[in-house]
Amino acid sequence: MATIDDVAKAAGVSKGTVSNVFSKKRPISKEVTERVLEVARRLNYKPNYWARTLAIKETRIIGLNMPGEKVKFSHFHMSLLNGVLKVCYERGYRLLVNTLSSEYQNRVEHLVSDPVDGEILLDPSLDDPRIEERVNRGLPMVVIGRPPEGFDSQIAFVDNDNVKSAIEVTEYLIGLGHKRILFLNAPEQRTVAQDRAKGYRMAIDKAGLSGCGSLILFKEESLTSVDFGYETAKRLLSHETSITAVITDTDKMALGVYRAAEELGYIIPQDLSVFAFSDDSVFSPEFSPPLSSVRLNAEELGSEAARLLLDQLASKQQSVQKVVIASEMVLRGSCSNTRLHTSKEA
Repeated sequence: MATIDDVAKAAGVSKGTVSNVFSKKRPISKEVTERVLEVARRLNYKPNYWARTLAIKETRIIGLNMPGEKVKFSHFHMSLLNGVLKVCYERGYRLLVNTLSSEYQNRVEHLVSDPVDGEILLDPSLDDPRIEERVNRGLPMVVIGRPPEGFDSQIAFVDNDNVKSAIEVTEYLIGLGHKRILFLNAPEQRTVAQDRAKGYRMAIDKAGLSGCGSLILFKEESLTSVDFGYETAKRLLSHETSITAVITDTDKMALGVYRAAEELGYIIPQDLSVFAFSDDSVFSPEFSPPLSSVRLNAEELGSEAARLLLDQLASKQQSVQKVVIASEMVLRGSCSNTRLHTSKEA
């Protein structure tokens, strides 16, 4: 079996040059790269990846740790993944995606650590053991979302302004005449859920609608987003006909609301307006009328997080930068003025 020495000798270069051609750690001219790769193919040489990893004490792998569900990824997750992968490709890094359920992850993380040089953590919670464990290990990381209190001044993070977005969505619906607005939020312990709940309440209070009740329900971790949206909307809309609008955390929750509304005989948007915090949805064909949403620019979130992390790895210094990615409301056909609503009173 050919060795790195054989390739270096046949190509007329040093072993370090051969190593850099494969690792992409340092730039090598196109002419030399092509010569080394041609010799490697001819000699059937394959670099020993793990031996190189041990020697240089890096894997050239970063991790993306994000909560998973039993159903396919949303458009948000796929766009975010594309953003991370783009930067990994540009910098010569591999990506390890970890979507273990929180229950299983808690059982295995104390047994083995992923072979990564650094990690991107998505969707932090108020008491997030993932963050504390990696801080204690000294593992470079970037969080997508607001870190829990106490860590926001210690680690880098990328986020939307979720308080502002929730205010804008709620005020938009209030401006259409809606007074009883149901908010189906993310799990309560997640920081994004707290920020959006804060924005929703601020808009409700500003409009003087606090007496109408603050209708925020938080998703249970055990339920899929579609099931939570469907079961909660069906239960509440069956008894509370004063609810004329629903805000959902994701497009998948909104899909559940659409299905519940159809079963109950609600017509969207004539009887019920629906608005989601979501990028353009993979479920678009199932939304009739098209779903109004907040475009979170997930690909930009992912690419910026990857750049921050890889810059940390290159400089070998922990970063505490905060980057806010703009979001925007995209108005489609799922919301209407309450003057156009038909009464659901029996």
